[in-house]
Amino acid sequence: MGLTERAYALSESLLAEPLPRRWAHSLGVAKRAAYLQPILGADAELMEAAAVLHDIGYSPSIATTGFHPLDGARFLRDQEGMDERVVRLVAHHSCALLEAEERGLREELAGEFELERPDLVDALIFCDMTTTPDGGHTTSADRLEEIVSRYGPDTIVGRFIQRAAPEIHAATARIEERMAMAGADQPM
Repeated sequence: MGLTERAYALSESLLAEPLPRRWAHSLGVAKRAAYLQPILGADAELMEAAAVLHDIGYSPSIATTGFHPLDGARFLRDQEGMDERVVRLVAHHSCALLEAEERGLREELAGEFELERPDLVDALIFCDMTTTPDGGHTTSADRLEEIVSRYGPDTIVGRFIQRAAPEIHAATARIEERMAMAGADQPM
């Protein structure tokens, strides 16, 4: 079984039944990753695998700290022996270091998992932050507004996402620019 097939099967087994909306979001994020193939080249499979796995740390069967990037990355590394680069992308997806800081887990996350290449970090931010909770396409501005509305502005997630907003918007813009330079069509 190849990397992406394994990633889809694992993500489905952990999210589809207990968290169907999170599973729909993960499928949408993976679809966005596939859309980025023109700029990802040899890393396209890696990105799609990371995209479909990025939220597995929410699964009740593996959540231990309550911080899904750390829980998901630890599970992938320790239980699944997943590709190290996929693990790093899951650990650090969508400005996770800022949320880790809010939770008092920054040193733990940074100490256990190195950052992946900046262009791939940008790509996963783009995929996650332009996908609705139900797996549809959205803008990063609308996605951040939805997250703050869902969690509340004064919660850990609300505070983190507001702090991360400038980097999320910048990463999204960098990917959109790269896609435009590659002549890629905008997705539906």
